[in-house]
Amino acid sequence: MEQSNIIGRDAVAAKRKQYFYPCTAHFYRDAPQLVRGSMQYVYDENGKEYTDFFAGVSVVACGHCNPAITSRTIAQLQQLQHTSTVYLTQPNVDLAERLEGLLPGTLRRTFFVNSGSEANEGALLLARMHTGRKGFIALEAGLHGRTNLTMSVTGLQMWRTDAYLDEDVTFIERPYHPEMTLEDAAARSIQSLKRVLAEKGDTIAAMIVEPIQGNGGMIMPALSYFREVKALLEQNGILLIDDEIQTGYGRTGAMFAMEHFGVVPDIISMAKALGNGVPVAAFSTTDEIAASLNKPSASTFGGNPVSAATALAVLDYIQSERLPERAAELGGRLKAGLLLLQERYPALITDVRGTGFMLGAELAGSEAEGAADRTDLVLEEMKDRGYLIGKNGIGRNVLAFQPPLVVTAENIDAMLAALDEVLSLVKQAIH
Repeated sequence: MEQSNIIGRDAVAAKRKQYFYPCTAHFYRDAPQLVRGSMQYVYDENGKEYTDFFAGVSVVACGHCNPAITSRTIAQLQQLQHTSTVYLTQPNVDLAERLEGLLPGTLRRTFFVNSGSEANEGALLLARMHTGRKGFIALEAGLHGRTNLTMSVTGLQMWRTDAYLDEDVTFIERPYHPEMTLEDAAARSIQSLKRVLAEKGDTIAAMIVEPIQGNGGMIMPALSYFREVKALLEQNGILLIDDEIQTGYGRTGAMFAMEHFGVVPDIISMAKALGNGVPVAAFSTTDEIAASLNKPSASTFGGNPVSAATALAVLDYIQSERLPERAAELGGRLKAGLLLLQERYPALITDVRGTGFMLGAELAGSEAEGAADRTDLVLEEMKDRGYLIGKNGIGRNVLAFQPPLVVTAENIDAMLAALDEVLSLVKQAIH
């Protein structure tokens, strides 16, 4: 954007208020207008630099405007922009073939769409068609999309805005409770699942899960949990849908987060990082299950030449730069730093959880100041110091650290030092 065209944060905020729906909000009291990005950095209308520790909600895993990717996007854009799947083009079949080499087990068939909501909607439809059943099981506090069916399987109340959601969804307790060990919380969730299966197992098409709940507060179950879940589902002819929309493509230290649990799902959905900012999403499955999606269907823009060429460039960069391994190593550094801050501020940070570069630090509140308000204050102060971090959790009181996977050790250490300074100010304000 040319400098002469930049209208400034106040004017942008005014236009949003005038032309957007009231459901659209932003994080900050004094929100910057972001006008430029370069790898792990973004810049506002005044030229101030911010180190991004949220990656546009887990999207730009390879960094903002990464030249190794954008150059190939531009080249494809100048050659062939759109055809749809009613014509033959090479980028999308090359991408589907490439994905087969990355997907777990025998998953190899891919249907391309544009967004995570679409990918999950397609996965849920596929499960119904394959099993001939209608019902679904989902975890409390999960988030799977904003279409009617994906909102129906979403367990976070703040995102269930439709009053007429699908009633064939049963929620079970998630494998987490703040007053339980992960093992005990997993056992509680498994018992909840068994009760549902005993009552209506023959009516359930699939169970949909996030291997690590993102918006639910960075919840990673005990490592045995999904193995037990998969075994129970198989006994009842129920499919497991693995929602990797936030966790996929290296963020957790593995290409897909379900790899940490040693489980191969029946269907996997993906979006966000696959396009590094260009809309591309997909759901993949086995030959056998894919055979059930046999009535005419298409996605006008899904897998278009530009998004497919971009995704191929993304996968090249992830693998050549060993980003999953980088996320595991530097994510460990970030988590260790957050744990040290928890030791230093035990009255402020109640828990640090997650793995790789999908980490959360839960904040406590007080009678005078709620945990969500305190979280907003930390975000505002960190922004003023040049760091963008996220927030999530049922109470919106979990600091979310989901940076581009290209951040450096120096970025991490500097951000932790700034967070230490902010938490110290918050602590002083309490006393």
